[in-house]
Amino acid sequence: MSAPDVVGVSNARLWVMRAAYLVLGGGIALFMWPDIIQHPLDMPRMTGVAVALLGTFGLLALLGLRYPLRMLPLLLFELAWKIIWLVAFAWPLWRDGSMDAATQRSVYEIGAGLILLLVIPWRYVIANYIRKPAERA
Repeated sequence: MSAPDVVGVSNARLWVMRAAYLVLGGGIALFMWPDIIQHPLDMPRMTGVAVALLGTFGLLALLGLRYPLRMLPLLLFELAWKIIWLVAFAWPLWRDGSMDAATQRSVYEIGAGLILLLVIPWRYVIANYIRKPAERA
């Protein structure tokens, strides 16, 4: 295993994080940017907002290839929205027995993103986002 770098995150972990950023940025580039570049003028407003948001997220994820720790909030955001959707939206439908096939497919697709639980360097997150004193106002 690689020796830890100066911030206590191993080189191996940094490369795993880079791979996650590449998958996020590359996947969004393949699936969202075509809709950004060429979309119907009657696209629903909130669909356009979501596509633009995801497109921006994908561009920022590519910065994670160079700065994996500085862009860590993107991975935290990605993990957080997936957990929120699964718990607040999918779980009640499953519990109620009213989950349709499209939602079930989304559960599998979104649930796969929980791999980020293994990618994120949690000791670094705790040390730098929870225990570290807040920045001055």
